Amino acid sequence: MTRRKKTRSLADKVQIRTGRRKDYKKWRHENPDQVTSSTRYTQKKRQQRKIQAARKLARQEAGEGIAIHPEQATEQATESPDQGRSES
Repeated sequence: MTRRKKTRSLADKVQIRTGRRKDYKKWRHENPDQVTSSTRYTQKKRQQRKIQAARKLARQEAGEGIAIHPEQATEQATESPDQGRSES
């Protein structure tokens, strides 16, 4: 007896009547609650997202800040708060 090849494919783990790909696609469409990602896949993706967020945060902290509208900021700082309002 030959050994079955190890696989991470969900298609091989699901036992359906014919085993044909078309039937599996139909079964998967009809039973979305029974089709889930493997724990290995979800753990891997969670770890990748953590690493990605950490890298993004590091890039943001390493970058230098820029003044978007420096002339407007200085004008607003010199104006008094009542000058911009109109009394009615």
